[in-house]
Amino acid sequence: MTSRRDFFQMASGLAAASVGSVALAALPEPVIEDGATTRPPLNPPNGRPYHPVVTLNGWTLPWRMKSGVKEFHLVAEPVVREIAPGMKAHLWGYNGQSPGPTIEVVEGDRVRVFVTNRLPEHTTVHWHGQRLPNGMDGIGGLTQPHIPPGKTFVYEFTARRPGTFMYHPHADEMVQMAMGMMGFWVTHPRAQHPLIAPVDRDFCFLLNAYDIDPGSATPSVNTMLDFNLWTWNSRAFPGIDSLNVRLNDRVRIRIGNLTMTNHPIHLHGHEFEVTGTDGGPVPKTARWPEVTTDVAVGQMRQIEFIANEPGDWSFHCHKSHHTMNAMGHGVPTMIGVDHTGLAQKISKLIPDYMVMGERGMADMAEMAEMNMPLPDNTLPMMAGQGQFGAIEMGGMFTTLKVRADQKPGDYSDPGWYAHPAGSIAHEAAGPPPIPERAPESASPLGKPDDTNVRVRKPTGHAGH
Repeated sequence: MTSRRDFFQMASGLAAASVGSVALAALPEPVIEDGATTRPPLNPPNGRPYHPVVTLNGWTLPWRMKSGVKEFHLVAEPVVREIAPGMKAHLWGYNGQSPGPTIEVVEGDRVRVFVTNRLPEHTTVHWHGQRLPNGMDGIGGLTQPHIPPGKTFVYEFTARRPGTFMYHPHADEMVQMAMGMMGFWVTHPRAQHPLIAPVDRDFCFLLNAYDIDPGSATPSVNTMLDFNLWTWNSRAFPGIDSLNVRLNDRVRIRIGNLTMTNHPIHLHGHEFEVTGTDGGPVPKTARWPEVTTDVAVGQMRQIEFIANEPGDWSFHCHKSHHTMNAMGHGVPTMIGVDHTGLAQKISKLIPDYMVMGERGMADMAEMAEMNMPLPDNTLPMMAGQGQFGAIEMGGMFTTLKVRADQKPGDYSDPGWYAHPAGSIAHEAAGPPPIPERAPESASPLGKPDDTNVRVRKPTGHAGH
């Protein structure tokens, strides 16, 4: 994490024209982070205490206290984000990353956010789900002037209710959000809340998607449906870090969706409850056990569970194409098509030709293992290795690693799970048993090749 002191000087000079009398002193120094490692939680150095969150492959934005006001500095700017090792995307974001850093405050905090625009066009920031004065809502042209390039604006309001929120532009929204401009906001309760339980681990991430042609690095902003990279916090598996927890921890995961479609998020090995949305905590009488929850566009979902099953548990979107990378569209299904001799003939014309899909698409994972050539800056469709071989996943997928020996507050990766003896699925010994079939006479439909056809003419009715 680094600070741009030279930029700080530039921003301070710009503030007078845009911020006005609110910023009588210098702006808080903008903190910039361009790595993709999950940073440890930011324990509050001042202000009201709270239990901090961990942003998956991200970080929390530091602040300064000034006369009782918590001040932050967001910088809207072009960024380079590593989607996964082997691929980087040219995006727009905040403070060096897409998504931008998580903002954490406490219910009742007076918050002042300076926003400096280093984009080539104007922008705004909308504080999704917040109760605030209308003029702070961030809708360019409606509630405020747009923030021109090179200028700094200030937003100031009180965090009135605890919950899980987002921030994103409401200016040239189609382009700016497609380019990755978004971030997480968490308002913690100021005291014990009857509907918000204390937790041991608190994670958060945003769902986002991009259409980046193989070999290129900039998203197509006009895409409406045909995205080929489905990501959590602008990271695709195997670039998404695992969620590492201690056995019997109470775990909260906050998920926000700023893609163009819904995502059924599924957790293996555990049941959870949806305990909150961007509308606030869910009454206990309205909760029920689930293993999948659908997160629609523009929604936040907060799930909680007790991590009481040790192991490496999958956690992913249940739309199967969303756990793949660099998906193509309009590709024919070749399963069962005999390619005998065909590849040899075609390779005389196209030397690098290879057969795809004859036996399904698992061969794509083998290609990744063999380091088969791909266009520059392109991820394989399926990647990632487990202790038993290729995991054959991409996109919106990671693991929940539950360990009895994980220390409290330790978020490091414990490695692969050591399965107890006899607890791993294995090949059955001996020949497979011959299945028993019901006698033909027992079937009311007769033999499989019998065909019974009855033709019935429609019956007329009076008056027709």
